[in-house]
Amino acid sequence: MILSMTGYASSQRELSHGVLSVELRAVNHRFLDLSLRLPEEFRALEGAIREKLSGRLNRGKLECRVAFNAREGAASQLRLNNALVAELLRLADQVKEHQPGAGDLRMGEILRWPGVIESDALPAEVLHATAMQLLDEALDEFVAARGREGEKLGAILLVRADEMSSVLAQIAPRLPQIIDEYENKLKQRLQEALGSADDERVRQELVLFAQKVDVQEEVDRLHTHLAELRRIVQQGGHAGKRLDFLMQELNREANTFGSKSVSTDTTKVAMTLKVLIEQMREQIQNIE
Repeated sequence: MILSMTGYASSQRELSHGVLSVELRAVNHRFLDLSLRLPEEFRALEGAIREKLSGRLNRGKLECRVAFNAREGAASQLRLNNALVAELLRLADQVKEHQPGAGDLRMGEILRWPGVIESDALPAEVLHATAMQLLDEALDEFVAARGREGEKLGAILLVRADEMSSVLAQIAPRLPQIIDEYENKLKQRLQEALGSADDERVRQELVLFAQKVDVQEEVDRLHTHLAELRRIVQQGGHAGKRLDFLMQELNREANTFGSKSVSTDTTKVAMTLKVLIEQMREQIQNIE
C-alpha cells in the first residue's frame, strides 16, 4: 500500500520511579526532516534514534519526543556504600604507613569516589534500552497508521482517475462530429472571405486546422497516464514523488486538450479534467 506522510503514534511504560514515553508525529515535507526532543539523560541516543527513523521513513517532517515523567513522591533514595568507604579508609591507612606525611582522605574525596553513593534509580543503560524498545513499538504503530491513511488516499486517487476516464469516454465518440461541424463553419467563413468554394487556400487551411485541433493523441496519453497512476497506487511503497510527476504530465495533456478546444463541450471537459487533477494533486501532497 502507499503511505501517508502524516501520522501519530506513542508508546509508554511504567517504571519504578515514573513513566517513560516515546511520541512520534509527522506532517508533509518534500524530504525527511527529523526533529528530536530528548531530555539530557537520553541525549546519547540521538544517533541511534535518527538511524532507526531514517531506516524506515522516506519523507515527512517528523518530530520524535522522548519524555520521562517522574512519579510524585518517588524521588530516588541515595545510600552510602559502607563497605566501599571502609575499604577506602583501610587503604588510606596503609598508604600512611608507607608515607607518614600523607594526608587523610577528605569527606568530599570519599563521596566523589565512584560507587560510594548508590541510588535505587534505574541505571542509564536500562533507561536507554527501554527507550529504544518503546521507539520500536511507536514506530511500528506509526508506520501502520500511515499505511491506513495511505490506503484511504489511494482509494480517493482511484476514484478521481475513474472519473477522468469516464469523462474522456463520454467525449471521445463525439470528437469527430465536433470537429466536422467546426470545419464546416470554418470552410464557410473562408469561402465567404476568399470568394471561391474551390480555392486551394481553403483546402490548405482546413488541413492545417484539422492537424491543430486533433486531440486524439492527448486523449491517448491521458489514458496511458491514468493506467500508470492505477499501477503505482496498487504497487504501493514510496510513491509520492512518482505520483507528483504524473500529475504534471496529466495537467500538461489536459492543458493541451483545452487549448485545442473548438466547442464549449470540449472546453468543459478540459476544465473538468483539470479540476480532478488538482484534487488528486492535493491528496498526493500527503503521500510519502
